[in-house]
Amino acid sequence: MRNCIWALILAMLVAPATMAKPPQQEEKAAPPPPWAYGFDSVADPAAGAPTPAPAAVPPRDDGTLKRLPGSTFSFTLTQIRDGYGPADWYPGDHPQMPEIVARGKKPEVRACSLCHYPNGKGRPENAGIAGLPYDYILQEMAEFKNGERVSADPRKPNTHFMVDFAKAMTEDEAKAAARYFASMNWTPWIKVIETETVPKTRIQNGMFLRLEGDATEPIGQRIIETPVNVEATELLRDARSGFIAYVPVGSIKKGEALAMKGGAGKTTQCTICHAADLQGLGPVPGLAGRSPSFLVRQLYDIQHGYRSGIWTSLMKPVIANLTTDDMLAIAAYLASRSVPPAAGSTAENSVAGPEATFSSANK
Repeated sequence: MRNCIWALILAMLVAPATMAKPPQQEEKAAPPPPWAYGFDSVADPAAGAPTPAPAAVPPRDDGTLKRLPGSTFSFTLTQIRDGYGPADWYPGDHPQMPEIVARGKKPEVRACSLCHYPNGKGRPENAGIAGLPYDYILQEMAEFKNGERVSADPRKPNTHFMVDFAKAMTEDEAKAAARYFASMNWTPWIKVIETETVPKTRIQNGMFLRLEGDATEPIGQRIIETPVNVEATELLRDARSGFIAYVPVGSIKKGEALAMKGGAGKTTQCTICHAADLQGLGPVPGLAGRSPSFLVRQLYDIQHGYRSGIWTSLMKPVIANLTTDDMLAIAAYLASRSVPPAAGSTAENSVAGPEATFSSANK
């Protein structure tokens, strides 16, 4: 802990000279792994700055009331996806939401709970922020606001949204949101499965959605993170329905070696600052059980200068020599690490059964 605090102090002293530098434009640098950013192909740099991918047209609302097991509420599709007051199926699962989280601020800021869910667990295309340190969340918001955090893939819309939201939020609103999400523990949400083949998927709004039927395809050097229940997640925004992360065979073991010991030319030792259990230490965020897609995005963005805030200056030398395959392996390992279940929670049951449901993908 002492080493991390001193490192943070040193970073704050040297950061002003480094954090304003533009993203690295190395000619031979590997492009952003498209699967981590919610795409199936690499952005074409010859085309100039690409337009962010358009959002998919949502299903038409016919006024039918939708319901979920375990909830006493019912909502129409319009209510479920209302950007300024989305449906909260399980209000007993979380503390009372502040206004900015529950309803946002029209017209500049949509409700935080729309993308991150009322329980803060989020989805692969954005971020799970429950249980992150209060100071860390505030720092991330400041970096979005100040242009120190962008995306290596400019097609990704979520980052553009966060930049706009951070600029429009007051200091008190940012503090209220940070206090709220930091107050909740991170609990089981993602089940990691090593496999050579994965269910075929389609991409909608940056998320891989499993197609109907039993069709599979080789996983290759990708992580495919997909909902346990496509309808519950994509249509109904069920904050108790978790995710499966399919990862290449052998990636967890390789990632463990990199994360715990580094390797030839690698200085990664995640436990030095992120704690022995990888669940965070002081202002340093937890990594265990987090979205591997999100983790790879952060590693790539930091390595290539698309994140340049105070604390990211600590990460740059640590991950400077990682390849994108190394990042995949580290993320697979970190996502596979266990986190304590919430007392009395049923959320972990949503991710307990994918091996039975999708066992054909592992044969």
